[in-house]
Amino acid sequence: MSEESAKVRRAVVGRVVSDKMQKTVTVLVERRVKHPLYGKIITRSAKYHAHVEDGGAAAGDLVEIEECRPISRTKTWKVTRVLEKARVI
Repeated sequence: MSEESAKVRRAVVGRVVSDKMQKTVTVLVERRVKHPLYGKIITRSAKYHAHVEDGGAAAGDLVEIEECRPISRTKTWKVTRVLEKARVI
């Protein structure tokens, strides 16, 4: 019964575009969708504020974020793992 009542949480992959806040990063998530009438592939994007406990994610990193309970007015996501660190030139 506990397995049935467990909530399925959305998880998406995106790129960190800002890490200027404390314990918060802004993640840009892009998805490719097909236009319903013309059939052209369009890139749709959305920005989410995600909670990161320690300074684990920096600008340019590829991260996986997961939906969670509301932490603040704009934060309802948390960073679960860093998939790829940003290349420093």
